[in-house]
Amino acid sequence: MPRYSQVLFDLDGTLIDSAPAILASYRDAFASTGHKPVIAIDEGIVGPPLLETLRMLAGTHDTAVIDTLAAGFKASYDSSGYLRTAAYAGVDAMLRRLGAAGCTLSIATNKRLLPTRLILDHLGWSSHFAAVYALDLFEPRLPDKAAMIARLMQDHGIAHADAVYVGDRGEDGESADANHLPFIAATWGYGSLDAGEMAPHWRAAASPAALADEILGDPCPPTVLAF
Repeated sequence: MPRYSQVLFDLDGTLIDSAPAILASYRDAFASTGHKPVIAIDEGIVGPPLLETLRMLAGTHDTAVIDTLAAGFKASYDSSGYLRTAAYAGVDAMLRRLGAAGCTLSIATNKRLLPTRLILDHLGWSSHFAAVYALDLFEPRLPDKAAMIARLMQDHGIAHADAVYVGDRGEDGESADANHLPFIAATWGYGSLDAGEMAPHWRAAASPAALADEILGDPCPPTVLAF
């Protein structure tokens, strides 16, 4: 039996390298609308939800400006930009290995639902995941990733003792903590956590194969979280 029968994944920076596609579409959005970003459009901005990132890039909360930029981003990314997304080496084999071992896989991502589904279809991964949750899956939108994980677990009857969350950023670990879930940091992605950012009770996996070993069980005892 796997150590964790329910595996919840972040998407960007964990399973996929979406940075080239996302950054190109942010640049398209600013170029097409005539606005200029106040900070560099580089890999450091990838991860937070779209509107939050646009406010940071534009240096404003002006609704009209942000809505215009969001429309420009979506027009670029949802039509063809997402096709530049690549899977990290070893992730496809890892997903297949976990599925074959009896794990149920789900996604809880800050990415919007439409491009998430487009990317999963593009990579041939849609059949791997029993549930795909995004902040905009519901109306009103879910407030944050912690609430999204809680909703996913509630909707699908997932027991805390059976589940683990896998991501690449501190926000992911904190969202796992908020739901009393163990967290494994995928350190191969662009948002990978270094030792100084890791909470003592979080684990790290340096490769998809190592992540599968951790999920399926190894000689090390499982981490026990105290809340």
